Amino acid sequence: MSKIRPKQILLVTGMSGAGKSTVLRTLEDLGWEVVDNLPLLLLNRLLDTEPAEGADGDDRPLALGIGTRTRGFDADSIVRRIKKLRDDRGYDIGTLFLDCAGAELERRYNETRRRHPLAQDRPAGDGIARERELLEPLRRWANRLIDTTTLSGNELAQQIRATFSGEGLGGPTLSVMSFGFARGIPANADFVFDMRFLRNPHWVDSLRPGTGKDRDVADYVAADPAYPDALERIEGLILTLLPRYRAEGKSYVTIAFGCTGGRHRSVHVAERVAARLRDAGFSPTVAHRDLQTAPQDSLEGPPVAR
Repeated sequence: MSKIRPKQILLVTGMSGAGKSTVLRTLEDLGWEVVDNLPLLLLNRLLDTEPAEGADGDDRPLALGIGTRTRGFDADSIVRRIKKLRDDRGYDIGTLFLDCAGAELERRYNETRRRHPLAQDRPAGDGIARERELLEPLRRWANRLIDTTTLSGNELAQQIRATFSGEGLGGPTLSVMSFGFARGIPANADFVFDMRFLRNPHWVDSLRPGTGKDRDVADYVAADPAYPDALERIEGLILTLLPRYRAEGKSYVTIAFGCTGGRHRSVHVAERVAARLRDAGFSPTVAHRDLQTAPQDSLEGPPVAR
C-alpha cells in the first residue's frame, strides 16, 4: 500500500511578533494539520509517519511553523531541505513569510511586555535586527509574503482564510484597500491609485463626519464629472492585468486606493472596485487602513477651486 502524504506542505515563518501563531491557528481551523517549532532533524520522520490505525487518512495539507527559536534553525539549510523535498520527493511545498516593520514589532513587544527571543537582555530592536538578518534567505526564497505592519489579528486571519480555504497555493490572493496619503503609502501595495483628483467630501460640512461607505458620501464622489471614465479605465486595467499575474504565478496582489485622509474617496472607490471584481469572479478581501482616523483640516488642506 502506498504511503499517504499531505496534499501540500506550507512552511510558515517570518519575524517574531508578525503573526505566525495567528496564521497557524487559522489554518488549523481550516482543517490543516499544524506542527509548530518542529526540530528540523525530525521533518523527514514526520513526513514518513503513517496515519494512526483507524484514522481517516492523513492527506490533509500540512503547515509547519518554523522560526529562529526552532531547534537547529539555519535558514540556508532550510532552503536546501525545501528544494530537496520538492525536487527529489515530489512534494507540493511552499513558504509563507510574515514580515512587519521594526517599529511596529517593537510596539507590539512593549504592549505585551514580552521579551524578544533574540534579545533577552537587550532592547527588542537589537533582537529584531538580528532576526531579520538570520531570516533573509527564507524571505528571499518564500513564494508568498504578507506584511502585517498595518494588519490586526482579525485582518490577518481573514487574509489567510481567503488564501487557503480554496485551492491552496494556486491563484493569487487579491486584496483591495484604502488609505490616506497623509499617513503614508502602504508598503506592500502592487497597485496604488491616487483618488485625490476627485472632489473631496471633507469640505462639505454635512458629509465630513461620514465615510465612503455612506450613501450620501458615495453619491457625492460619484457625481464628479471625472469619476465615470476614470473608474472604468482603472477597473479595465486591473481586470486586464490580473490574469497575467495568475499566469506568472504571482501569489499575492494588493490594490490600494488613496486619498488625503483615507476616509471618503478612497474608501468608496475601494468598495466599488471590490464589488466589480466579485462580479468578474474574483474573491477580494477589503481593508480600510485609515477609516477610523478622525478628520483633520491640517491633513486635508484647504479646498482647491475648480
